[in-house]
Amino acid sequence: MRSFSDSYRDAGVNIEAGYEGVKLMSAHVKRTMIPGVVSDIGGFGGLFAPDFAGMKEPVLVSGTDGVGTKIRIAQLMDKHDTVGIDCVAMCVNDIICCGAKPLFFLDYIAIGKNEPEKVATLVSGVAEGCVQSGCALIGGETAEHPGMMAADDYDLAGFSVGLVDKAKVIDHNTMAPGDAILALPSSGIHSNGFSLVRKVFDVEHTDLNVYSDELGRTLGEALLEPTRIYVKPVLRCLEAANVKGISHITGGGFFENIPRCLPEGLTAKIDKAAVKTPPIFAMLQSKGNIPEHDMFNTYNMGVGMTVIVAKEDVDRAIAALDCGAYVIGEIVSGEERVTLC
Repeated sequence: MRSFSDSYRDAGVNIEAGYEGVKLMSAHVKRTMIPGVVSDIGGFGGLFAPDFAGMKEPVLVSGTDGVGTKIRIAQLMDKHDTVGIDCVAMCVNDIICCGAKPLFFLDYIAIGKNEPEKVATLVSGVAEGCVQSGCALIGGETAEHPGMMAADDYDLAGFSVGLVDKAKVIDHNTMAPGDAILALPSSGIHSNGFSLVRKVFDVEHTDLNVYSDELGRTLGEALLEPTRIYVKPVLRCLEAANVKGISHITGGGFFENIPRCLPEGLTAKIDKAAVKTPPIFAMLQSKGNIPEHDMFNTYNMGVGMTVIVAKEDVDRAIAALDCGAYVIGEIVSGEERVTLC
């Protein structure tokens, strides 16, 4: 018997569209299959059998996040295949800060009207993020919200679980003055601070498809550039060097995120001149008349992640990361937590 409900459809929810969406997204999901996946999508839960071989005390590490108001840029540009990468990145980049390898991911899409092709396109981005981070997309949910959201509106969030041996959880207490702070370059604004971005660029009344010589592409393309995923570079670095701290630079910028991996009594001394900042940040700061402190306290400024290692490990770490990492400062004694010099 075919599952459908005319009454529910008349209320604004088309369950058949949901089934069609699952069918269309299946090919994208299959790209993410890795050893350990037990179940196909469509069940009540996603099953995963982790491999604990070689681990004395396996520890699960979880992370959850959403894309935020960057989604509005995708809606204005009618381009929905990249925000899923942002969704995955915001979760797995947090997990790797503990030294954990992401295992699997689940997404949640709330949408005003379920258009199967649009949902499948959103999931294609999620799948790409999972492929980039080496984890499996084992489930998710699409919820149609008529009357609460406009037909073209949607929101995207996700949840990931990773695994690390307890002995390999990054020990921040080994950090000491003289340790080097490495910057892992960002791809741009990533996925935070977009409420301010949207205000400054007045995106509702600006043609995002106009080419910018300063950016070398359109403003919309620069704003929608997906968040870089650092899982694989950091996993290589963890094998090659003694990593003492990792920070994912998201909302709160340098001032909020770097101290999260610092023991009491230590400060991250950042050389501002060393920070390689993409032009989108200078454009945002100039157009919005935003103080420098606020920029570093809101955005990644070209540094999507920092990794702290001993000075003697710098060359090994940079080689292993193989992502254009470079030194932007050092750890010093002090209570300031972060200083920009």
